[in-house]
Amino acid sequence: MIIEVEQLNKVFKQAVKKPGLAGALRHIVTQEYVTKEAVKNINFNINEGEAVAYVGPNGAGKSTTIKMMTGILHPTSGVVRICGVEPSKRRIENAKNIGVVFGQRTQLWWDIPIRETYTLLRDIYELSEAQFRDQLDMLVTLLDMEEFLYLPARKLSLGQRMRADLAAALIHKPRILYLDEPTIGLDIVIKKKIRQFLKELNHSNHTTVLLTTHDLEDIEDICERIVIIDKGSLIYDGNLAEMKDTYAKERAITIETTTPILDAKKRLQDYPTIQYEILENTNMIKINFNRFETRATQLLNIFTQDYEVLDFKIDEPKIETVIMKMYSGNLSQAMQATCDL
Repeated sequence: MIIEVEQLNKVFKQAVKKPGLAGALRHIVTQEYVTKEAVKNINFNINEGEAVAYVGPNGAGKSTTIKMMTGILHPTSGVVRICGVEPSKRRIENAKNIGVVFGQRTQLWWDIPIRETYTLLRDIYELSEAQFRDQLDMLVTLLDMEEFLYLPARKLSLGQRMRADLAAALIHKPRILYLDEPTIGLDIVIKKKIRQFLKELNHSNHTTVLLTTHDLEDIEDICERIVIIDKGSLIYDGNLAEMKDTYAKERAITIETTTPILDAKKRLQDYPTIQYEILENTNMIKINFNRFETRATQLLNIFTQDYEVLDFKIDEPKIETVIMKMYSGNLSQAMQATCDL
């Protein structure tokens, strides 16, 4: 295991001050505190080379967990081990194994060319000139950075800065890459480039990726496993495809024919659990079905017997429907998640 999280807890103590001058004076003399459990008894392991989405609503405890993995925070109790070491106790050794990208922050020096930032990072990580040159050349090529390599960070667009930050996080060839909202605010073209790069990094270099994001396309493009946290507690840990199979069994097929479908009820009478709708002012029928009970080809064949089919489309369930119901802690309702058509 490259990442081990065992019985992890983090409790913050927050000062409570009553309003007004009297409250401020009283707080100076007698301080009152409340405790907040940001992370509650979390357990999970990640193997080397996995790409895992670590998701949850705002305030769920994602960032707190990541900060404990990087060594910024000490756990209140429990253990985090990254490549066999506890980050909060051996921060320098841990730093050599990890790269971190925060979408809203940058590790680039603002007023110097980003190429010089990488030179400084070379010295910080004690890389040889050959190691540094080979890794930088690879990153510049894969991230298409030639045109802005010698510009200062303050002159970069958001998409350029994000690519430059990715290169900075990977200049020392870390075994683990932590990503916090890596595509936030980016246009579709740049998002696609970054997702493709991360997939290639994970598949070719076996770099372990832990991704926290609200962009569900990032999750589906990059990750095969998803860990969901809510109110500090882990509520799901499993394969992304299996989660959709378990909690989103519904599919939909839309069939377009050359003539209006007039006998849909009769044709579908042997499938009492499915629902259908004839789309108004069209020759299209939309059928919702459980893919474990009925195959799409069965439904298509029903109408190709006597109708000329112009086109058909199968809609997969949307992952956000399932995740939002999981966020609410209502897993039984998640079993009924359907396509958002």
